[in-house]
Amino acid sequence: MDKILLVTGASRGIGAATSVLAARQGWSVVVNFNARGDEAQALVQRIVDEGGRAMALQADVSQETQVMAMFDQIDRQWGRLSGLVNNAGVVDVAARLDQMSWQRWRRMFDVNVLGSLLCAREAVRRMSTRGGGAGGAIVNVSSAAARLGSPAQYLDYAAAKGAVDTMTVGLAKEVAAEGIRVNAVRPGLIETDIHASGGQPDRVRDLAHQVPMLRGGQAQEVAQAIVWLLSEEASYTTMALIDVSGGR
Repeated sequence: MDKILLVTGASRGIGAATSVLAARQGWSVVVNFNARGDEAQALVQRIVDEGGRAMALQADVSQETQVMAMFDQIDRQWGRLSGLVNNAGVVDVAARLDQMSWQRWRRMFDVNVLGSLLCAREAVRRMSTRGGGAGGAIVNVSSAAARLGSPAQYLDYAAAKGAVDTMTVGLAKEVAAEGIRVNAVRPGLIETDIHASGGQPDRVRDLAHQVPMLRGGQAQEVAQAIVWLLSEEASYTTMALIDVSGGR
């Protein structure tokens, strides 16, 4: 039976690394993107060139109609989903709470929290044995910020990822008897483009001294944990929050 995986926000960084690794392990991968269509198509071509199966689908995960259309297209073209990686996320420029705008908070929670809830809802509807599904696995990409709080930098991002952690725990308990495992990884300082989008392209290098391993991580290192959680090797693992943070 074909293993179909949706990775949201997959055109770059952790999402792209996860897509490549999952394809190498036999998953048919749906590469979701919002604005970076060229990068998503290039990633699909890379997977296909390596002998894998992939397609790119556009959807803003904070928009219900777009997400519903994406899941419907997966149903029509490939069939029932068996894996979901809630990876799509946004950050903003470093700021104190009293400097942040309402619009910033709306974007932060619409994408990072509501987008994850929305995609998880649609995945559960397809995976749950209650609805005739064959089970599956959901991995939420949280952040070490959920533990650290990110004071004077990304407090709103940390709060959003804290909500993702709580959703992971609750959903894991809710669907454990329906063949669905739900886990999360919490990356620390990882070398990806998200730091540049927050106005701090050198953030990993600048903060590496705070990491017990004295270096930032690579997207591939996070992808290894994600793909393991998706696999049958993690068949008795659910409700886990796995830190991939170099000890930070």
